[in-house]
Amino acid sequence: MKKGNVTGKVLPFVLAVGLLFTGCGSPGESSAPAQAVEEIAFEEEAASADAGAVDTAAGGAAVSMGNAAEVKVQEPEEPADMENAASRKLIRNVSLDVETENFDELLVSVGSRTTDTGGYIEESYTYNGSSYYGNARKSADLTIRIPAGRLDGFLSAVSEVSNVISRNENVTDVTLQYVDMESRKKALEAEHERLLELLAKAENVDDIIAIESRLSEVRYQMESMESQLRTLDNQVSYSTVNLHISEVEKLTPVKEQNPGERIAAGFLGSLSNIGKGLSDFGIGFLINLPYVVFAAAVVLAVLAVVGLIVRKRKKGQEKERDTEKEKDLGKDKEESQK
Repeated sequence: MKKGNVTGKVLPFVLAVGLLFTGCGSPGESSAPAQAVEEIAFEEEAASADAGAVDTAAGGAAVSMGNAAEVKVQEPEEPADMENAASRKLIRNVSLDVETENFDELLVSVGSRTTDTGGYIEESYTYNGSSYYGNARKSADLTIRIPAGRLDGFLSAVSEVSNVISRNENVTDVTLQYVDMESRKKALEAEHERLLELLAKAENVDDIIAIESRLSEVRYQMESMESQLRTLDNQVSYSTVNLHISEVEKLTPVKEQNPGERIAAGFLGSLSNIGKGLSDFGIGFLINLPYVVFAAAVVLAVLAVVGLIVRKRKKGQEKERDTEKEKDLGKDKEESQK
């Protein structure tokens, strides 16, 4: 009799607490099944109460202990030492912009170092620098996932084989979010077990339907919570590195230069730019030479046609002048004969 009385009172309390954690997501959909399940629990409590009220005080103490045990499950379990970095859930994202004079070698080196650390390349885009004019440079954008414990070693290795232009790192602490989600998942699991117990005892068809409907909602929320936890685990376990690689003819200085070094570097750079400009002009001229020849031929043809028209027009004007002169001479002869 004691056992039935305690069970009948603990079950509705567990269901009520479970509903507080899970019912706020979609109240319109889950209110009816949850209410039906709660009514079933209260009916069991009434049936147990009718059977007898032996050892009321002991039964109340047992209920209080049972309630305390259930409430304890739902309290957030925070790490023992929140200040300890090892107990925290940290998501690290790093963006690197590097340059190199040997693009292909650096790309192979990055790939091999990624594999050595146990990571993988999640996304990549590579431009091979193809161009008719020959002045385009190779480049690549890589999204790399590296185990969090080996991220610093990987970044140091990349810095050794390339010239780092810029670096940006972002760290997100998701410890509290992760702990809260785990607590909610445990509360859902506890409610799931209690619903299964009620389902085993239910005899009414309407009660069975209500319990199974609530079970479906709880299972869906549990799967959603597990999916979110797996996503956080992946982001915490594997840091993300967004790496941009540029090929250059000369590496950008990474240390401060004195005036003399700046003047020398600028002068040599200007000479290099002039030589490069002349080279690009020659290459461009040779590449576009067919267009130049074609344009020259068109211009010459137009000029020839225009010259022919002008010459014909001049000849016509000369003939007209000769004809007028002959007419004038004929008139003069006639007048002189008269």
